[in-house]
Amino acid sequence: MNDKSVLIIAEIGTSHGGSLDKAKRLADAAADAGADCIKFQWVYADEILHPNTGFVNLPGGKIRLYDRFKELEMPPSFFETMRNYVRSLGKSFMCSPFGIRSAEELFALKPDYIKIASPELNHFPMLKRLYELESALPEKKQIPLVLSSGVSQMSDIQKALEVLKPLKKISLLHCITSYPAPPEEYNLSLINLYTKEFGIDAGVSDHSLDPRIVPVLSVVSGGRLIEKHITLSRKTDGLDDPVALDPDLFAEMVQSVRRYEKMLPETALAEAQKEFGSELCKTVIGNGIKELAPSEKANYGRTNRSIHFMHGMKKGDTIREKDIGVLRTEKELSVGISPEYFETVIGLKLARDIKAGEGLQWEHTEQGVPPL
Repeated sequence: MNDKSVLIIAEIGTSHGGSLDKAKRLADAAADAGADCIKFQWVYADEILHPNTGFVNLPGGKIRLYDRFKELEMPPSFFETMRNYVRSLGKSFMCSPFGIRSAEELFALKPDYIKIASPELNHFPMLKRLYELESALPEKKQIPLVLSSGVSQMSDIQKALEVLKPLKKISLLHCITSYPAPPEEYNLSLINLYTKEFGIDAGVSDHSLDPRIVPVLSVVSGGRLIEKHITLSRKTDGLDDPVALDPDLFAEMVQSVRRYEKMLPETALAEAQKEFGSELCKTVIGNGIKELAPSEKANYGRTNRSIHFMHGMKKGDTIREKDIGVLRTEKELSVGISPEYFETVIGLKLARDIKAGEGLQWEHTEQGVPPL
């Protein structure tokens, strides 16, 4: 964390579309706009989705969502190049892994930060592996972890932190997993709740379209980190480009955040009320009760991780590690049980035939019920 001011993270994600030149132009734009940290996503499609998860409509036609993610895969050399380039700009390099393979490869690059995206908050096998890698290092050399908490219940956050909390360098981002997310649903007083409840820095990952309301009010609410997508244009074809800020809007956000963070809390709130209106400020700051936001309720269980069968299996077969995966359900597949039971189900026998991609449920096994 930057101890002196709010850490502003420019999320490039996969907006580079596989072009190293575009990735560098995006990094240049983020640096020029005033970001402290520039973030990417390390995608392997089979760590995220089953091929049977469904289709997505794109300008070029209807394709499998899995295939869309396959197009976003890049070799480790791409991220090493961008890590070095981002640091040459005087900025910190952050990246999100989406499974154990990408987590191990990212960790080997020694980024400045590792970000756990909201859907992976309950990817317990990956969280446990990251804890193993981090705890093997002296505390001073451990890589700071930033966890995002969209489409989650309080218990989900608590379980993730139970795995990782022995590590000292952890922070938490409040988030709404909806694209775009309505500012009125943000309930930013949760930032202060998280700071008090967990004793760690907290902030916001903002998917709203406005460049200023949520970032400014997150500062008013005690936020120490702000993450927001950046794009060269909202009209380009990156998955997150429609909810990203172009460089001018990103710079406008940075300038507002820097202005507000210098104010005393009472002064900042009064200024925000004058600028955005008292009622809107009250609504966006919210009541501090952790609940799924209305716009993300339908995503719960489908966007975050559950256990799925990687291929078809027969009644009486024994579940092996290679038979199951910790995946996002997304479009068409059935939801499985929580990844916290990944190791528990290995060795159990199936009570019926299984289709490829199906979410694993306890009734699929001869045991039939979860362990006590």
